[in-house]
Amino acid sequence: MLSRVAHSLYWMARYTERAENIARIVDVNLQLLLDLRNLDEKRLIEYWLPIVQATGDEQEFFKLHPHATGQAVTEFLVFQPENPNSIFQCISSARENARMVRDQITLELWEELNRIYLFIHSPLARKVWARSPSEFFQEIKAASLHVIGIMNATMVHDEGWRFVQAGQFLERGDKTTRILDVRHQRLPERGVPVTINPTDALEWSAVLRSCSAWDAYKTICGADVHPRLVAEFLLLGDTFPRSLRFCVSELNRALRRISGVAEGHFCNDAEKLTGRFLAELQFSTIDEIFDSGLHQYLDDAQMKLNNIGDALFHAYISQPFDNLNSEHMVQQEEQQQQARAAHHASSAPRY
Repeated sequence: MLSRVAHSLYWMARYTERAENIARIVDVNLQLLLDLRNLDEKRLIEYWLPIVQATGDEQEFFKLHPHATGQAVTEFLVFQPENPNSIFQCISSARENARMVRDQITLELWEELNRIYLFIHSPLARKVWARSPSEFFQEIKAASLHVIGIMNATMVHDEGWRFVQAGQFLERGDKTTRILDVRHQRLPERGVPVTINPTDALEWSAVLRSCSAWDAYKTICGADVHPRLVAEFLLLGDTFPRSLRFCVSELNRALRRISGVAEGHFCNDAEKLTGRFLAELQFSTIDEIFDSGLHQYLDDAQMKLNNIGDALFHAYISQPFDNLNSEHMVQQEEQQQQARAAHHASSAPRY
């Protein structure tokens, strides 16, 4: 497979997954604020600013907006074309990457990506948003799930599909850690909180809903919502498809199917880093994670996922090219690396 094809398939999947996860977190935060009434402007900012911080776009946000109001944050994360991680821009980037490998994907997949692209660029998107943000987000989430289903059901499960899987689960694992990190400021620096009040329970329920994990969580953990149980479910659960451990496991499987290397061995840094991270997750306990500090652990997990993404790029994508597509790929990867570097340069614990 050509490196440029693998690169476009990988980023098509990542951007599609990213658009869905941003839709989830903003939608749930809006629903949460409906339950928390009588909040003044300062308290509202305390609920909106962490979302921008969790996505890693805080510096870019304050270049465009003076204050983290609900209107400013939602505009930035949903429609702002200047934000490369807005839903608008993610869908545009996913469709552009699909266009570059149109001969490698199915007609059904292209039509669904093109449909949601035309929707987000049309006046109808703003009308739906003004009428019902929840309806708007449902459209984005449904489109993403349709894309994932179409990819699984219609694409040949060959090397290209494995790059799609790698991009999807790498992005999903990263966003799960970021969603979980949104409420870290209400936790002690180290250790598990002894008690939580009803507002805390409501907020942690919102974290579960952001990951579509509420029903699965209740099945396994019951109705008791506690930060320890929520974090354990979303980080170390091995059966829930949005948990960090599950995502890293699927990423590990995809990378080994690409290279053909057996479990317990590796032929590049991407496989080595993924296997090592998976082993850490398999043999960690949630008490150890809280004892080290949940926020610090999540920051470290995001860095490990970023390093895996960089290693994957250098192993399979960063090759000499004699065509114009190489410049586009390098620019896209550099933009992602710069955004990640800017986030982690300013990600000192904010307790």
